[in-house]
Amino acid sequence: MVLKAFFPTCCMSADSGLLVGRWVPEQSSAVVLAVVHFPFIPVQVKELLAQVHQASRVGLTVLGTWCHRRQDAEEGLGHFLEGLGAIFSHEPWLQLSRERGGKLWSCKATCRQGPPGPAAPDEDQVMLVFYDQRKVLLSQLHPAAALPDHQAGDGMAGAEGLAVVFDTVARSEALFRSDRFDDGPVRLSHWQSEGVEASILAELAKRASGPVCALLACLLSLVSATSACRLFQLWPLSFICSKLSVCEQLRHRLEQLTLIFSTQKAETPAQLMRKANVLVSVLLDVTLGLALLSWLHGKDCIGQLAEALVPVADHVAEELQHLLQWLMGAPAGLKMNRALDQVLGRFFLYHLHLWISYIHLMSPFIERILWHVGLSACLGLTVALSILSDIIALLTFHIYCFYVYGARLYCLKICGLSSLWRLFRGKKWNVLRQRVDSCSYDLDQLFIGTLLFTILVFLLPTTALYYLVFTLLRLLVVTVQGLIHLLMDLINSLPLYSLGLRLCRPYRLAAGVKFRVLEHEAGGPLRLLMQINPLPYGRVVHTYRLPSCGCHPRHSWGSLCRKLFFGELIYPWRQRGDKQD
Repeated sequence: MVLKAFFPTCCMSADSGLLVGRWVPEQSSAVVLAVVHFPFIPVQVKELLAQVHQASRVGLTVLGTWCHRRQDAEEGLGHFLEGLGAIFSHEPWLQLSRERGGKLWSCKATCRQGPPGPAAPDEDQVMLVFYDQRKVLLSQLHPAAALPDHQAGDGMAGAEGLAVVFDTVARSEALFRSDRFDDGPVRLSHWQSEGVEASILAELAKRASGPVCALLACLLSLVSATSACRLFQLWPLSFICSKLSVCEQLRHRLEQLTLIFSTQKAETPAQLMRKANVLVSVLLDVTLGLALLSWLHGKDCIGQLAEALVPVADHVAEELQHLLQWLMGAPAGLKMNRALDQVLGRFFLYHLHLWISYIHLMSPFIERILWHVGLSACLGLTVALSILSDIIALLTFHIYCFYVYGARLYCLKICGLSSLWRLFRGKKWNVLRQRVDSCSYDLDQLFIGTLLFTILVFLLPTTALYYLVFTLLRLLVVTVQGLIHLLMDLINSLPLYSLGLRLCRPYRLAAGVKFRVLEHEAGGPLRLLMQINPLPYGRVVHTYRLPSCGCHPRHSWGSLCRKLFFGELIYPWRQRGDKQD
């Protein structure tokens, strides 16, 4: 049988002693964690392993001996180490040794259990795998992607074996707290034996973060309770808050801050990574917002925007007026229904006149409004972008009204034509059963249906042209708002901390491992070096992507084309799914 012994590279130059680690019988593997040096008392070694087991729930034991022969006088040390197997009974008993110069290695695994007799104990072949203990401790192993059926068994077995190694090193952190400067009874060699990594500033920040987070969590809970009071649940306020993007973004920002300043400790690495990603996302958002705020107030850009807003609105209104006058004539040489064309054109021109009056009425207050909007950038760039999206929606409200009027008229004619077409075929829509059933009509119903069908068919081109023009204008506004919301979702959902970790310390996000052959000589053990394969960037984004606020419903291309063809309203209003005749 071939045994796998995972040996840390930090112990390759350690003095002789005992190998402490975990034995995994399912994988026939031994994970070496540290080397216990002389002098030691066996009882104290067992007490140390019991303390580590109580703290980490990992069953550690003495796996064998480690002999590092640096001088000729130490050649007799191996016979002394072999006798320690009677004190620390473990099967199999590993015997690892390294000769002078580090070129010759010897690995043995003996099993003393067997039938009584003069026969020597059985020896198993050992495959020595070196690993970087610090990188394995700090890394997080991610499950591999799905494999084909003929490779699933081997892939699952290998993944389980690697997961055991990573989990053993990660949970044995209590063993790594002692270093060579401690005055304890047992002296160990591991990745932190030269000194425990610590920082005074980091320790002070940890101690001060507790009260600060508790205070901010109380303040955020008060804000959440205030926003959830019954006053904001009344119909006008609830309707307005559900349609404004800034309200959704502020609600999402409140959830982010609640998660950041939560006093509850993260239980899993995934929760800790999510908290770090949210923190970096909020910091970047606020930094960009402050940069935008300084640019707006530093060069008097707000005054320039306020002065340019009214002329731009007048120019847009003038272009819309020319467009309506063109539709009231003979657009592209098309023959329109003149009566309906004049009614629709004058109706839209009247609404356009109301919108121009509304803009000129608000012109004295535009600069002050923009100034307060600029101050909101201190809450983050996404808040300023959401307010910009709402301002665009308010400034193009007349276009939305034109679109709604045209869509309703067009949808009414489409529904009427579809109903009358079923009438000619002896069918009708059953509202209760939600299906088309057969139905018999008399002569008067067929005659009236024919007249109505003829009227609707001849009026459809005029209505469809107005609906097409205003739908294109509405889609242009929706595209601009969609780009703004896409930038907001990118800032809110991009896992910046994980991407930075993947760039600077790729071993922290492990997709798997690879093995490199160091030496394989006849009569000697096979020595491998385990190296960590980093997680691909695409999988990092897919795994740690943060949830966005999701301000508006999303439609597929097929659903969008169907809604546009049948005249159903799109974005941000939700259309009922029930069909009525």
